[in-house]
This record gives sequence, structure tokens and C-alpha cells, in this order.
Amino acid sequence: MVVTGRLAVAAGVAALFVTFVLPSWAGVLLATALLGALVLADLLLLGSPGALQLSRAALTTVRTGRGIEVELIALNTGDRTLRGTLWDDWPASAQPRNHAHPLNLPSNTRIRLHTELTPEYRGDRVAGPVTVRLLGPLGLAGRQLRRDVPARLRALPPFRSEKLLVSKVAQLQHLEGRNTTNRRGQGTEFDSFREYVAGDDVRTIDWRATARADDVLVRTWRPERNRHVVMLLDTGRVSAGRVGDGTRLDATIEAALLLGGLAAAGGDSVDLLAYDRTLRAEVRGIGGKRLQLKLMHALAGITPQLVDTDYQGLLRTTLQRARRRSLVVWFTHLDAATVQEGLLPVLPVLSRRHRVLIVSVTDPDVAAAAAHRSTLDDLYTAAAAENILTEHAIARETLRRIGVRVITESPDRLPSALADEYLELKQTGSM
Repeated sequence: MVVTGRLAVAAGVAALFVTFVLPSWAGVLLATALLGALVLADLLLLGSPGALQLSRAALTTVRTGRGIEVELIALNTGDRTLRGTLWDDWPASAQPRNHAHPLNLPSNTRIRLHTELTPEYRGDRVAGPVTVRLLGPLGLAGRQLRRDVPARLRALPPFRSEKLLVSKVAQLQHLEGRNTTNRRGQGTEFDSFREYVAGDDVRTIDWRATARADDVLVRTWRPERNRHVVMLLDTGRVSAGRVGDGTRLDATIEAALLLGGLAAAGGDSVDLLAYDRTLRAEVRGIGGKRLQLKLMHALAGITPQLVDTDYQGLLRTTLQRARRRSLVVWFTHLDAATVQEGLLPVLPVLSRRHRVLIVSVTDPDVAAAAAHRSTLDDLYTAAAAENILTEHAIARETLRRIGVRVITESPDRLPSALADEYLELKQTGSM
């Protein structure tokens, strides 16, 4: 049971009545009885809480940083009007607004209540209980109850690099459709015949086709479609480092989404594995338009784990799922310990079966600190930053010497650099 400010006002009026009109015990009893009668009448005329039915969609999705209205449906199945207030509770990280709703719901009436949510970070938010305070027609007293109406808000990764996807896909289509070559190599497939022109390699002449035609015909080739791309996301403690406005994992997710969309547009199938000491997320064998949404849902709830990554376990998991030769894009960090103890023991096995590309995000603040040397303190900071940059340069060179390609860029430039590398691999048939 709850009471409102109206009851306090009524009690004040009763006190004035007792003080100035009937200053006696009889007046006190009369005022008290009257207030009690009013409260009892309010409770008796109150609509039944059991007549209120609440429902809503189990899952709502939105891009991180964008607002969305979640809907709660309230239905009065009783024979009395339900009056009061309803609070639709959500976690503070969802930034709920306008979550308190007045109720004036006649019998057999359904209304839709909307609460605006703007999540700041990707992941799932579980709705809290719905609190309902029902009041009688006098507004003096009522009842308060809580209902669990299960629902989740899934904040998908923001994917700010989506604006680059259209231009990168256009470059890919140019490679595949209008930029054929007469050089055959690994990663290319037959495209069409055309007439021989002076300067063409005579080894590209197709003599069988020429015998059936009036002109000499040569074969043309294009980058092969239906290749396999495997993206490995290291979700161990190295992915928790702060880089720019987010973590290393946030930056790699952004790059992985752009690469996945580009590979799908290129006709390739894409696998995604997020791993530290166990498999955290997986997307397998999906291509085409469905891939982008699958990747975003799979990566929405991934968070860095404060454990050392099991690189041998990651190698076994990758080899079990990638049976045919693939482009393995490994998102990780290139500090000395990770390279020496984690990558070098497993890369020779992985690179014998697949084409391996290591992708690492760099901290722009480190590069800025290395260049800033105004004061004595700045010199010490610059020396430490130079040490980090040298360590990363040695790691890159070490990996390149064993035949592994490496991309290191700042968070803003990493998605574009990775997409360009993929296009180059497509163009040269190196996948």
C-alpha cells in the first residue's frame, strides 16, 4: 500500500478542523474516521493490479551511440479504470529517458508506452523490473507492484567505417569485372576470351577456341571468387589496452566489420573466431548480405578478458575449422612478449597451410610523445615512446622474415589500410 501527498493535505485540513471547529477528542476521532473512510474507499475502488498485463519485444537492436524507442504494451483486462504511474526501468548505461509514464487506462484498453534509450557502448542490456503504482479515484492511496517483463537491448558496434565500404566495394568490382588480365596466377580464375592484339603473351592463346573462331583468341583471368577468409580476434588481456577513445578490441572490431563486408561483396566466405582461453564468439561459412548483420550480433557482446591468450589453443581451433587454404587475418598486439612467446611458436604451422596477415592497432599518443621533446620531462617520455616504437618495428620485421604480412595503423586508419591490403591480395592473386 502507498499513500500520496493528497492524504497529507487532507490530514492537514482535518487538523485545522479539529483545532478551530471541534477542539475535542470527539473531533479527533471524527477526523480520523473520515480520513480512514476516504483511504478505504480509495483502496476499494482501486482497479485490480492483476488486470494489468504487460508485454514487449524480447530483443531490440540499435547501433551504439544512436537512440531508439523501446515499446511496452499495457493492457487492462479488468472492469475498472487503472490510474497511476508506470516506471520502465533500464540500466543507467542505456541512458533511459522519459521512462516514467502516467496511466489512465480504461477497461479493455491497450496502450503503447515508449522509453528512449541511447547506449554508449556495445553489448546487451537487460531490462529491469517494471514498477507500477496504481491509485484510487481520489488519489489518496493505492498499491505499488513490480513486474518482470523480460527484454534485452543489444547495442551493436557503431561501425563508423561503413562509409568506406561503398568505395572499397566499387574498387573490388573494378578489379573483378573490368580489370581482367591475361596473366594466370594463384588466386585467379578464367574470365573470358578476347581477340589477340600485338604485345599479348603467346602462351595465353587458346588454340582450341581459335580453331573454332575466325580470329586468334586469348584467355583472360580475374581474381578468384569463393575464397575463404578467417578472421581471428585475440580477446585476451592485450586487447584491453586503451587506444584513442576505446580499447584495442574496439578498433579491431571496426576493421573486422569492414573487411567482412568487403570480402562478402567479393564473393568470399568468411569465418570469425574470437578467442582468448576459450572460444568467445564464432561466425562460420557465411557470405553475402547476411554476413554483416551476423558479424555485428556476434561481436556486440565481446569484451576483453584479463587473461593470457592460449595461442596453441587458438591454433588448434583455427586448423579444425579452416580445412582448405584460406586467408587468415589475425588481430592481435605486437609487443615483444606476444610475438616471442605467443606468435612465433604457432605461426610456422599456420603459415604452411594458410596465407597469414597480422593486424595490429597502434597508439597515436605514443607516436605523438616520441615527437614531442620541448622539456626535460618530455625527453624522458619521448625516450620511452621511442623504445616502444622500436620494439614494434623489430616485431614487424621478425614476422615479415618468416613470410607473414603485417599491418600496423592507428585506430582511425586501420580499417582502410586493411581493406586496401585485401584488395591488393585480390588483385595479385595472393590469397
